[in-house]
Amino acid sequence: MEYVYAALLLHKAGKEINEDNVKKVLSAAGVNPDEARVKALVTALSEVNIDEVLKSATAMPAAPTAAAPAAPQPEEKPEAKKEEEKKEEEEKKEAEEALAGLSSLFG
Repeated sequence: MEYVYAALLLHKAGKEINEDNVKKVLSAAGVNPDEARVKALVTALSEVNIDEVLKSATAMPAAPTAAAPAAPQPEEKPEAKKEEEKKEEEEKKEAEEALAGLSSLFG
């Protein structure tokens, strides 16, 4: 991945993407460049219009669109809400007690 990042950095800086420049960027980042990978990257990118690839990549959605919202749920009775709140409070209290027990192990 660092090889692709090096090529993108060179492209953004307006520098030629060649073996020497890619090696320099990788070395500056603390990566020991692999000659074969550098050569393969430069060869592969020689036929690619990076600007077009970047434009098409940003035009595509990163995540699928959300589904339509579900039909509205009928309102719960106040009694059911109170019971649910009590359950949540009890679960929260139990979780806190369990964490307190764990914290005693670690001091």
